[in-house]
Amino acid sequence: MIDEATFRRESDTVLESLKQSLIRSEEAGGFETEEKNGVLNILFEDDPSARFVFSPNTPVRQIWISAHSTSFKLEWNEAQHAFTLPKTGEDIRTLTERLLREQLGDDSITLS
Repeated sequence: MIDEATFRRESDTVLESLKQSLIRSEEAGGFETEEKNGVLNILFEDDPSARFVFSPNTPVRQIWISAHSTSFKLEWNEAQHAFTLPKTGEDIRTLTERLLREQLGDDSITLS
């Protein structure tokens, strides 16, 4: 497990990068990105009850994503130097793209 300072630095960096990618993709995607108190939210225009929530969980050194009534717990993967979902090996950007595509029914969504 990585130490707390490294976790905070890496999670802040990856969530900020993800936020910027989401903002760039908002126009074509039908969703809106907002951040409050270090928690990243994606809201959907066509389904006001749907929401994706991204939050760092420092005690367990994971980034948690709540989407599609499921909790995805990403762990730091030193070899990939990324937060990944252990079950699939997807990094946070790849997983977010997949979740957005599923939610919006649009396979053309990409996060740059």
